[in-house]
Amino acid sequence: MLPIARRGRYRTIFISDVHLGTRGCKAELLLSFLRSHECEALFLVGDIFDIWRLKKTWYWVQSHNDVVMEILRKAQNGTKVVYVPGNHDEGGRDYCGLQLANIKIAREDVYETLDGRRLLVIHGDDFDGIVKYAKWLAHLGDTAYNLALSLNHWFNLLRRRLGYPYWSLSAYLKSMVKDAVQYIDNFERALAEEARRRKLDGVVCGHIHRAEIRHIEDILYCNGGDWVESCTALVEDERGRLQIVHWATDVGQIAGRTAVAA
Repeated sequence: MLPIARRGRYRTIFISDVHLGTRGCKAELLLSFLRSHECEALFLVGDIFDIWRLKKTWYWVQSHNDVVMEILRKAQNGTKVVYVPGNHDEGGRDYCGLQLANIKIAREDVYETLDGRRLLVIHGDDFDGIVKYAKWLAHLGDTAYNLALSLNHWFNLLRRRLGYPYWSLSAYLKSMVKDAVQYIDNFERALAEEARRRKLDGVVCGHIHRAEIRHIEDILYCNGGDWVESCTALVEDERGRLQIVHWATDVGQIAGRTAVAA
């Protein structure tokens, strides 16, 4: 059982790329994060479920079910929940415009921050040329990516036994590939340009599993990251400040303090 931090509250939480239904999903970490924090609004920014993988191999454990139940609990208790399906759970796009179990399903949305900035909320796969124009290549890349995640799992088991904290080998390998770096930059700039075209102040997305907050010229670009590698979320606190929460690191620190206290 993962430790739960002192309960906190945010104005809004954005999570994306959870990939429930895969072995790489860090559902227990996400569950501890969701149980540790309440919010006025929760945005699910795509790839919450991985239908691609579930169609190939069925994998669904209790922790995945617990995440779904916690999201439903928040929706029932007054949290505004908006689900923006991604490419891995694109079947959800057939239900855009509906509200199910107090959860709004939308192809995209516009979020207004406390200080009045208007941000486009979108998964982002429409701005990924590989997904949009060569889906077969995207599926091939998905298979290679899951192999990297499997290696990442065993790598971190070894690190844990040696007393080291979680570290994403797969994310590091991506960061070292020049073409991947250029792909990420092109993706971010394409989304920033779309926000500018719509006369919005910024964009919140997922898809590329890279958490970041930065300005691209006059546009605010925000990506909440993922829950298979970095275990991060984008949040706006009650004073209107946007930040990235690195929950795997935070939980490691909590566990360390608990061990020292014991």
